[in-house]
Amino acid sequence: MSHTDVERPGVDAEVSSSEALLVEPSRLSPTRRALTTVLRSRELSIFLVLVAVVVLATTKNNGFLFSSDGWRNFLLNPSILLLLAVGQAVVIITRNVDLSVGSTMALTAYLTGRLFIEQPNLPIVVVLAACLLMGAVLGLVNGALVAHGKVPALVITLGTLYIYRGIMLTWAGSDRINAGDLPRDFLALGTKTVLTIPVLTIIAVVVLAAVGYYLHNARGGRELYAIGSDPDAAVLYGLPVRRRLLAAFVLSGALAGLAGALYTARYGTVSSSVGSGIELQAVAAAVIGGIAIFGGSGTVWGAAIGAFLLITINRALPSLGIEDFWQRAVVGVLILGAIVLDRVLARRQARKLAESRDHA
Repeated sequence: MSHTDVERPGVDAEVSSSEALLVEPSRLSPTRRALTTVLRSRELSIFLVLVAVVVLATTKNNGFLFSSDGWRNFLLNPSILLLLAVGQAVVIITRNVDLSVGSTMALTAYLTGRLFIEQPNLPIVVVLAACLLMGAVLGLVNGALVAHGKVPALVITLGTLYIYRGIMLTWAGSDRINAGDLPRDFLALGTKTVLTIPVLTIIAVVVLAAVGYYLHNARGGRELYAIGSDPDAAVLYGLPVRRRLLAAFVLSGALAGLAGALYTARYGTVSSSVGSGIELQAVAAAVIGGIAIFGGSGTVWGAAIGAFLLITINRALPSLGIEDFWQRAVVGVLILGAIVLDRVLARRQARKLAESRDHA
């Protein structure tokens, strides 16, 4: 018998794996602990829902997935939203929200077109870097107002949503970026695949892996969770709350900037209406994917699955003959269900912890 399985004083030997994982994870072996974590995760539940939607749609229409376009669209269509959802997830983990990502994406999408029009031979990597930088600056504005101005993020980013959109409308006017204005190599980013996997999806997954690794392993990432769990306690503990909040909003803005550039590569055209409403989809993807709206818990992996689920539902339900109203209603039910489930699980965990303390 492993030393990790030996009964400890004051703890019921018959405690379930899920309870042990919560109140005393060291009682479980590493393998059992990892397995229990996966089986109890919200991400697994959302993934199974995604699989069910895909299976149902494929049963109705075999070409939904098992065709060259079907497989490509399944991976490619959520890529832009995935980037926004990852940035949004980091902000929500800190108990904030960024409603300006759609307007930021629009500005950088138009910036991409203007740069190529004015400098046709500009390297693609320079354009992507410019969009990342512009998005980061816009995110920095949000973060500075939230962290130093002590104004709720909902109010700040709602205001900058309209400000950034107004700048976009003034800058672009009635102008429109067309595919003919863009280099072929840049447009290829939106169509090229590597081993049947779209390049845009690969880029999104690389970003997802990097942010997920940082949140799970880096000290700064863990501090973001601590800030979201209890901002006042984080201040008393001496955590760099303002700096972390700034970093979260900068990351969200930078990913929105990258999403804008990739949007231009994906669709080839940019108008003043680009990104309208996508900020709500990003919030929805994060919440459905298990990011607690009150901060402090969740993973970017869940947000990514939420993005895939939202896009897949929007693509699958019409093929099943479901009317537009019910398509929107399904998304609304998923959001409400995710919030209710989050509160139920939070109360259940709090009750188990209290019972464990009383028992000890």
